[in-house]
Amino acid sequence: MKAQERDQLLGTLKGRFEKNMHRHRRVAWEHVLARLEGSPKALKSLGEMEASGGEPDVIGQDKATGQYIFCDCSSESPLGRRSLCYDREALNLRKEHKPEGSAVEMAVAMGIELLTEEQYRELQLLDEFDTKTSSWIVTPQDVRSRGGALFCDRRYGRIFVYHNGAQSYYAARGFRGLLRI
Repeated sequence: MKAQERDQLLGTLKGRFEKNMHRHRRVAWEHVLARLEGSPKALKSLGEMEASGGEPDVIGQDKATGQYIFCDCSSESPLGRRSLCYDREALNLRKEHKPEGSAVEMAVAMGIELLTEEQYRELQLLDEFDTKTSSWIVTPQDVRSRGGALFCDRRYGRIFVYHNGAQSYYAARGFRGLLRI
């Protein structure tokens, strides 16, 4: 990442951090910045999260490891990560109208994790997300082995977990990522 791109990304992250203090009470930007400056790989991942519309922000700190946790905090599922089936196996099963990729593969390529159901629910305690879109989440193997995959959204003031065929994809479904630094 070039110095100008790095500085611009750090400025964006700092601005979002300061605007949304309710997401990360008791976390100081200076400590987050020190961690970011020591991790070019994490900055690259955050840059990709930002470029794909995720609006990453700190949502907490892991008490056990001390790592800061960044998550996509865009109000809707990131625009640059929609219309994806769940994983490579699902993509390979599509005979016609294949999407450009899969959520699992894109997350791995970006160096981030898909949210679990628990993480998705915790995120929803911070703000209201996915009121018009939905997001793939980590799917348990017993569901995936039967051809399904899970996704979540927020409707009517509640969080819903649904299932769909893993090979399905929709313009309003993407995925949210998480990064530990």
